[in-house]
Amino acid sequence: MNKKYKKLVLSIVLDIIGIIPIPFMDVIWAPLSGYLMTKMYKGKQGKVAAIISFIEEAVPFLDVIPTFTIMWIYSYVFNKEKVEKIIEL
Repeated sequence: MNKKYKKLVLSIVLDIIGIIPIPFMDVIWAPLSGYLMTKMYKGKQGKVAAIISFIEEAVPFLDVIPTFTIMWIYSYVFNKEKVEKIIEL
């Protein structure tokens, strides 16, 4: 399996963990998800995604947003097209 698809599977698993409705789990999971986001996605984009992930996990009614999977799509689908356009120039 390609490295980027392993990261997709991990992103989906982490999003599922974030949705689990266990009381007080968000207190532990919110900072951990932010940390994991910075490790999975480097640079400024990873830091911004970590902040968004932390807020999403800390606020109970936002828990359904799949931030890890959205970041994967941004990194490997949308950002890939941008890089390919720059190479063509």
